[in-house]
Amino acid sequence: MAKTKPERHKESLEDFFEAEGIRDEVYGEAIKRVLAWKLEETRKQRKLSKTCLARDLGTSRSQLDRILHPDNLSVSIDTLQRVAHYLGKRVVIDLVDA
Repeated sequence: MAKTKPERHKESLEDFFEAEGIRDEVYGEAIKRVLAWKLEETRKQRKLSKTCLARDLGTSRSQLDRILHPDNLSVSIDTLQRVAHYLGKRVVIDLVDA
C-alpha cells in the first residue's frame, strides 16, 4: 500500500497566536525587542559607550542596561523616546484597524 503525504497544516503563526489568545502579548514583546535592538545598534554605530549614554541621559548604567534589554517589557514609551531622541531617532507608533 502506497504511503500518502501527510496533509499540511495551513494555519499561520499569527492564526496560532490568535487561537491561543496571546497574539497581542507576542506582538508587544516583539515590538519592544525590535526597539531595544535598534537602539542598541544605533548606540554602537555612533560609538557611544553605555556609560557615556547613561550619563548624558541622567541615568545609571544599570538602568540603561534594563532599558535596552530586549526582555524588559516594562519600559515606558517616554523612556524609549528619550533614548531614541538622544541617538537622533524617533519612535513612531501607529494605531490600525484590527
